[in-house]
Amino acid sequence: MRKISILGCGWLGLPLAQSLLEKGISVKGSTTSIEKISILKEKGILPFQISLLEDNIEGHVNLFLEKSEILIIDIPPKLRGNTKENFVGKIKTLVPFIEKSSVKKVIFVSSTSVYSDDNSTVTEDTFPKPDSESGKQLLEAEYLLQNNSNFKTTVLRFGGLIGKDRHPIHFLAGRKNIENPDAPINMIHQDDCIAIIEKIIELDSWNETFNAVAPYHPTRKEYYTKKALEFGLPLPEFEENKPSVGKLILSNKVASLLEYTFKNTLQ
Repeated sequence: MRKISILGCGWLGLPLAQSLLEKGISVKGSTTSIEKISILKEKGILPFQISLLEDNIEGHVNLFLEKSEILIIDIPPKLRGNTKENFVGKIKTLVPFIEKSSVKKVIFVSSTSVYSDDNSTVTEDTFPKPDSESGKQLLEAEYLLQNNSNFKTTVLRFGGLIGKDRHPIHFLAGRKNIENPDAPINMIHQDDCIAIIEKIIELDSWNETFNAVAPYHPTRKEYYTKKALEFGLPLPEFEENKPSVGKLILSNKVASLLEYTFKNTLQ
């Protein structure tokens, strides 16, 4: 039986683990919360409480990685608000444990924030120039993993994440002076996130970098106005007097290498 460890069983990692279990794959999953251990166990996931720190790892990380062929890293940087962390330091702390484990293949969940908002069209061939601290640390973590010869790493750069219980319109509804009304949206549904990860595993597509964004790119103003009306929420109001900045992200390699067709076009 194929064995996979998922570091970070949160909004994406937990349903991903469930989907892999349904396909007959043995899954170990990590959480930082003691309360969530029982939830993972109930769903058939072998649970581990693990916390990555800049200079240490709390929890039985060796057992978590033991006998697994694939490690999926899905722990986004915590760099918003007053919470700042050295995300690269966490990954550096993790790498020696991967090196001495049975893991030979890694999927690193990254973000399209590694590309700058310069109003360009972005493909996997575009040189990343992140504007944000989160993007800068994610890009450094990507390089750190992909340049390690002890295992093969595929990087998956997701756009904005949405799902049945998660949509940005709930945050933007009724707000005023929202910037960049003419910038295109670059989003992906949870179902497609899971299916693309499973496709990478199925096709053994390693040492690759993929953009993963649904092929639907209306402007922010058009999209969020439409969604507010659909959900019966107050309309957002946009800042029209400043030039919009953004980027249009294409997922060319998801189509060409993985031969994947998006299930949810977000329309």
